Amino acid sequence: MGGGNHSVVSEFVFLGLTQSREVRLLLLLFSAVLYVASVTGNTLIVFSVASDPRLHSPMYFLLAGLSFIDLGACSVTSPKMICDLFRKHKVISFGGCVAQVFFIHVVGGVEMVLLLAMAFDRYVAICRPLRYLAVMSPRRCVLFLAAAWGLGVTHSLFQLAFLINLPFCGPNVLDSFYCDLPQLLSLACMDTYSLQFMVTVNSGFICVGSFFVLLVSYVFILLTVWKHSAGGSAKALSTLSAHITVVILFFGPALFVYTWPHSNSQMDKFLALFDAVITPFLNPLIYTFRNKEMKAAIKRVCKQLMMHKRIS
Repeated sequence: MGGGNHSVVSEFVFLGLTQSREVRLLLLLFSAVLYVASVTGNTLIVFSVASDPRLHSPMYFLLAGLSFIDLGACSVTSPKMICDLFRKHKVISFGGCVAQVFFIHVVGGVEMVLLLAMAFDRYVAICRPLRYLAVMSPRRCVLFLAAAWGLGVTHSLFQLAFLINLPFCGPNVLDSFYCDLPQLLSLACMDTYSLQFMVTVNSGFICVGSFFVLLVSYVFILLTVWKHSAGGSAKALSTLSAHITVVILFFGPALFVYTWPHSNSQMDKFLALFDAVITPFLNPLIYTFRNKEMKAAIKRVCKQLMMHKRIS
């Protein structure tokens, strides 16, 4: 085939998560409950940080940004997956598939940069406390957020550049419940070995590089914390443990999917389900479970909502 897009495929068919009716029913209940909880929890964090002056600090500003992107993370693939669980014919249009790939990588790229920014925030707060407010100024926080979105969109556009001109001339069945480049490359009517290598290098290198930077940063921060007083150390370790847990939850599945040389479809499905449903649900729990200020702010927001409901 010559250059250009010779696609004759107008839709893709998903095989879904499982063929067992009992397992699908369990997954439907599990996914629907966690999706609603994820949306509720992350929305509460965003509103709490925006409305409560006590939380107008760099750490909570970045946390609100992470919660906002988690709203996207749980909404890119989860609603369709939940609807498809009991559909006999699970299909997605070519355009819808491209849109999923785009938003999956936007969300992933933004979240990666925000996690790096949050690590930098904790580094300055613990290792350079006297310069914290000067370094983590409101302007710099906004720049971090803008950089996260800019890099996320740029990374995603690079992924689309690999996909948009691929020729799809017949096979259109994906052994998955969502669209992503590794699965789509296997359906293209051409030798995609070099493209698969480039995708692995692109996404895999970014994941490994970011994870390595975060790992080194948190090791350095932990070494600094151990030199501080016991009281300050306990509070700092509590905050750091939340950050490190979220980093592991995010990078674990991503590293496996984009760097593992021989992918396993069942394992990929489990990790994708984990990323789409469980991680956005756990993030707000992890960040609020040990954070008294955040828990108090969420309670105040809930009380205000209840009072507004009664008045109306």
